[in-house]
Amino acid sequence: MTPGVRPLIAGNWKMHGTVAEAAALAGAVRDGAVGGLPADLLVCPTFLHVAGVAALLAGSPVAVGAQDCHAAAKGAHTGDVAAPMLRDAGATHVILGHSERRADHGETDATVRAKAEAAAAAGLTPIVCVGETEAERLAGRAEAVVEAQLAGSLPDGFAGVVAPAGGAGIIAYEPVWAIGTGRTPTEADIAAIHGTIRARLAARFGAAGQGMRILYGGSMKPGNARAILALPNVDGGLVGGASLVAADFLAIARAAG
Repeated sequence: MTPGVRPLIAGNWKMHGTVAEAAALAGAVRDGAVGGLPADLLVCPTFLHVAGVAALLAGSPVAVGAQDCHAAAKGAHTGDVAAPMLRDAGATHVILGHSERRADHGETDATVRAKAEAAAAAGLTPIVCVGETEAERLAGRAEAVVEAQLAGSLPDGFAGVVAPAGGAGIIAYEPVWAIGTGRTPTEADIAAIHGTIRARLAARFGAAGQGMRILYGGSMKPGNARAILALPNVDGGLVGGASLVAADFLAIARAAG
């Protein structure tokens, strides 16, 4: 972890859950956080469930985020959701540029950058995802790919985001080939990429870049969380499958201590 930076464990629920299931999961996470944890907690349900989950978690130490937003504040964009709408529904964060959005919806770095700008303008903390495919890693291009994504996806004001959650924007490193596969990079590989990200943030944003949170995502679970979270420049996790089981998600948060 980065000295002086409180870790964040964020749950990406992806396209899972009925209204009742989302409420039950959020309630279990809220109840498990009573008494305090060594990390901040964030859950990111589908658009449909943001308002209900936010209402259920109001007054608790668990924050609520969304999984995407549109770059426009409003307009004729059927099926999309604007950042001000998410803020109004109770969200404080939004995940942007996840590899599944980049692959399934053709999102480019420029698209992600515009969304990050919109999120910050609406008072949301953007969590911008970067990460290489397996082919890119095997070709020895992992660091170059991540550096290019950082350069293209982060707006100039990313280090100075003023949002309810405080602090700056957040980076999530997710090797695409590790997401949902049960496979993880070696600890040395994770440390190397997180070190590269930190260096690029510091070079672009100066001292502010030294304190920005960098999360690791990609098959993080209770069994490997402690070792990953102990690595330098790993300031928390963006958790997928394990975030759908409250006991596992809370165990990951406890591993940050």
